[in-house]
Amino acid sequence: MSTSGLKAIAPVPKASDFLDIVLSKTQRKTPTVIHKNFKISRIRNFYMRKVKFTQDSFDEKLGAILEEFPIIDDLHPFLSSLLNVLYDKNHYKLALGQLRTARHLIDQVAKDYVRLLKFGDSLYRCKQLKRAALGRMATIMKRQNEALEFLEEVRKHISRLPAIDPTARTLLICGYPNVGKSSFINKVTRADVDVQPYAFTTKSLFVGHLDHRYMRWQVIDTPGILDHPLEEMNNIEMQSITALAHLKACILYFMDLSEQCGYSVEAQCQLFHSIKPLFANKPTVLVLNKADVARLDDLTPERRAMVDEIINAEGMRHVQVSCYTDEGVMTLKTTACDALLEHRVDTKLKGNKVNAILNRLHVAQPKPRDDVVRAPFIPEAVKERKKFDKNDPNRRRLERDIELEEGGAGVYNINLKKNYMLANEEWKNDIMPEIMDGKNIADFIDPEILEKLEALEREEEKLEAEGFYDSESDMFDSEDEREAVEAKAAREKKLISQSTKKAMKNRAALPRTAGLRTLSELTTEMTKAGLDPSRIQERAEMLAKVQGAKRKRQREEDEAEMDVDEEMGDESGEGEGEWMDVDGDEVPKLKRAKANSGAVIAKNARHPRSNRQLAGLRDEAQASKAVKLRNLGQRERNMQARAGESDRAIKTKMPKHLFAGKRKMGKTDRR
Repeated sequence: MSTSGLKAIAPVPKASDFLDIVLSKTQRKTPTVIHKNFKISRIRNFYMRKVKFTQDSFDEKLGAILEEFPIIDDLHPFLSSLLNVLYDKNHYKLALGQLRTARHLIDQVAKDYVRLLKFGDSLYRCKQLKRAALGRMATIMKRQNEALEFLEEVRKHISRLPAIDPTARTLLICGYPNVGKSSFINKVTRADVDVQPYAFTTKSLFVGHLDHRYMRWQVIDTPGILDHPLEEMNNIEMQSITALAHLKACILYFMDLSEQCGYSVEAQCQLFHSIKPLFANKPTVLVLNKADVARLDDLTPERRAMVDEIINAEGMRHVQVSCYTDEGVMTLKTTACDALLEHRVDTKLKGNKVNAILNRLHVAQPKPRDDVVRAPFIPEAVKERKKFDKNDPNRRRLERDIELEEGGAGVYNINLKKNYMLANEEWKNDIMPEIMDGKNIADFIDPEILEKLEALEREEEKLEAEGFYDSESDMFDSEDEREAVEAKAAREKKLISQSTKKAMKNRAALPRTAGLRTLSELTTEMTKAGLDPSRIQERAEMLAKVQGAKRKRQREEDEAEMDVDEEMGDESGEGEGEWMDVDGDEVPKLKRAKANSGAVIAKNARHPRSNRQLAGLRDEAQASKAVKLRNLGQRERNMQARAGESDRAIKTKMPKHLFAGKRKMGKTDRR
């Protein structure tokens, strides 16, 4: 696991923000209205639901924090030691342990109070138990404020760490402060590390990346190290020691022979011997930096002997470099990368994994079947061929020799026809036309072209005699062509069908009267056609008489009902003017029309003879008083926005816009 996997940790809220998040979520996600007249079981379930929901919210939030923060013992040793140096491993474990304990305590509080709520005997008792449960949970969370703030600081610092992969191919730069470590990483990678002429410019680990042999490499720049005991080193130096101890990398130890860094050559050699145990089983390169100012040959014999002691150590390589003039920078990069590759290959060969792979491989070796010696056959021409000698004037001329004689690359054009095997050598450079007399030359190259043409013509004559070409429409060259024709026909048929449907859908509807014809028109047309319409005419006249008698009988019944209504109107004291038309004596005929749905409706329909709203009332004064009393009874229901007398719905008493979303400045105790 690299440090890049630790950067996705969500922010950790403070204790007060934590409470606001959980309690506001409880308010929004659970019911908010309860009445004392409800059944006691419903009241208990109402408050138990709030307590359990609050517990689940706390458990979810704390569980997310505990899962996102890494367990130090499960990390790579480098990452574990780095976290220990930066944040103190014990403090980090203690903070996570406190949150884990708080989650357990909240679960216990919820469990206890849910048990008590099951025996609540009133709404007041249940409400107080719910309030006590939420209060104890809030008290437990307020005590975790320091742990939450510490974890938030750890999260912020982790997000700023460079993305270091402990398993990648790595070059690790170390040495005294101000010896040119950051300058080198800026040269070979795209990193932009700050470079200043004073010590401890680099206060943390910096990472850059480079490509070598089509592979990705990471270069780590560490802070400077001073030569004093491990117990006296600060956090900046301990980051370098952690990287040296746990990363399997190629170590680049930088030395400044010019002593412009402020430390002598003796002190730099002494530091190398002090931290040399950290270089065990790792390829090491001694980098003599600032070669443009002082080189190895410029040292005094005593100092040269101290440096030579380091150079002559087993497996040690050294390179003189100048980051100012770029001297030896690429050489150092190549040397360090190749050294690390060789070391990784040797390590794999020494391990047990190689033996497991070799056991799967089998190299077949041929075994002789008898004692006869079967020597390899080499043709005599090959044996007699002279060995190529560049300085021999009689040697065979190569194509490259001809190219150099005729102008070199870019000028020389190879002759591809010179190796043609023809009957006459003079034909090699002849121009071969592709078209001659309007015909393709390639058609006349085949010597048997005439015989093939005759056979093809005989086959065509035979097919024509058998009638193969009589029906050209059903003849296809292949199955694909036949399927393509069928698909095209189906597609055209589908288009015609769709267009017909669309035209029928959008056409105007034909009225019923458009298809009606009179009896005289029907008899005239049938007589012209030579048919006898007498029977149809007799049947039509008979049906007309029946319908006329039916209409007459219906009219007489309506008139009888009208007389009854008049008598009742006279008895009640009402005149004809209340319901009878006064413009004319004729009753208008009802015309039949169609609605949009197609149903037949009547125009100028006859209204009822009496007003049903006045039924059972003495006069209009009594009717108006009844209407006023009715409206007065509906007034309270209208003010409460009820649909009717049976509407018992209880609307939300807490509008969402007042209790949802981000809280404003001021009090936060109104929940």
